[in-house]
Amino acid sequence: MDRKLSGIASIAGIGATEFSKDSGRTEMRLAVEASLAALDDAGIEPAEVDGICTFTMDNNPEVDLHRMIGGRELKFFTRINYGGGGAAAPLMQAMMAVATGAASVVLCFRAMNERSWYRFGAGTPSTENPQYTNANHYAWYLPAGLNTPASYVGMAARRYMHKYGATSEDYGRVSVSARAFAATNPKAFFYEKPITLEDHQASRWIVEPLHLLDCCQESDGAVALIVTSTERARKLKNKPAVIRAAAQGATAGQHRMTSYYEREDLTGNPEMSLVARQLWDQSGLSPRDIQSAIIYDHFTPFVLTQLEEFGFCGRGEAKDFLRSGEHTRTGSLPINPNGGQLGEAYIHGMNGIAEAVRQIRGTAVNQLAGIENMVITAGTGVPTSGLILGRD
Repeated sequence: MDRKLSGIASIAGIGATEFSKDSGRTEMRLAVEASLAALDDAGIEPAEVDGICTFTMDNNPEVDLHRMIGGRELKFFTRINYGGGGAAAPLMQAMMAVATGAASVVLCFRAMNERSWYRFGAGTPSTENPQYTNANHYAWYLPAGLNTPASYVGMAARRYMHKYGATSEDYGRVSVSARAFAATNPKAFFYEKPITLEDHQASRWIVEPLHLLDCCQESDGAVALIVTSTERARKLKNKPAVIRAAAQGATAGQHRMTSYYEREDLTGNPEMSLVARQLWDQSGLSPRDIQSAIIYDHFTPFVLTQLEEFGFCGRGEAKDFLRSGEHTRTGSLPINPNGGQLGEAYIHGMNGIAEAVRQIRGTAVNQLAGIENMVITAGTGVPTSGLILGRD
């Protein structure tokens, strides 16, 4: 495997706003605050930013953000589709831009008032022209009552339970661990608010088999990351988090967030399997080289399948991994030590990448011992992406 991109670029700066349910300011204001904080963290002047990467769902024009932070020349700008599936992909774009010389300082950001201005979890009725491809996707499952992300995941989660013997309590173990980390993270929305498995089981149904506490938050806030060459990052204010590998993936039968109609098995995430294979190949690492992981926890059932796709446990064995507490603070693979999207905030996964940087630097509030390499995943059920970050 040609690994010439591995290690060329690093995350040199991280910045974020507070995470809330009502920020009280515009999404552009949030983006500017997080971006300037990331640049300050890196020790790079705003005028040096010559690349910007974000999500198609972000409402802030790159040129406006660039102007408002004090940028001068913007040579590279790109956006990634598929919502949370794009969480790691802007970093992949930034890495490639730096590696090829298309840009030298790339700002990756996500800013959203996803609670106070609009609600991702409220459903996705299609108002598009019926001739558009996206409208045709919704036509397959809206008539059956599948009109929210939770309902899409619920179908796959039920099938996984049937095939492998997982239970609602197994899903709850993901949420309990996330909230335990959030409870000791002052930046988390659920700081000092741990839950028990009994709390999880008593929370109301959203769509069976998903309880309220199986579903991530809706949050206001912003996160920004600065990517530059590893050579330069070594000379800046903080230790670099080296991008060991970055990948995207979509596979046969992909159908938005469902893929019910063209896949025989709903109990895996083949797109994440493709990402995992690329990450291991690019980095030359394996599951035994990873000390902690940021696993995209938009819904707890897909945490189990991601653990399996990366080889942290065998097919159908994630329930046993969780029952043994391997994902917790004292386990063999602590996941989401910031509290994840279930406990800290839902910023489309960008806050998880920032946490991985802190863990690698050794500056996290819930700092884990011996962190050398971390896997970071993006949203599943959709075309997705992933990263491996490591110490220099």
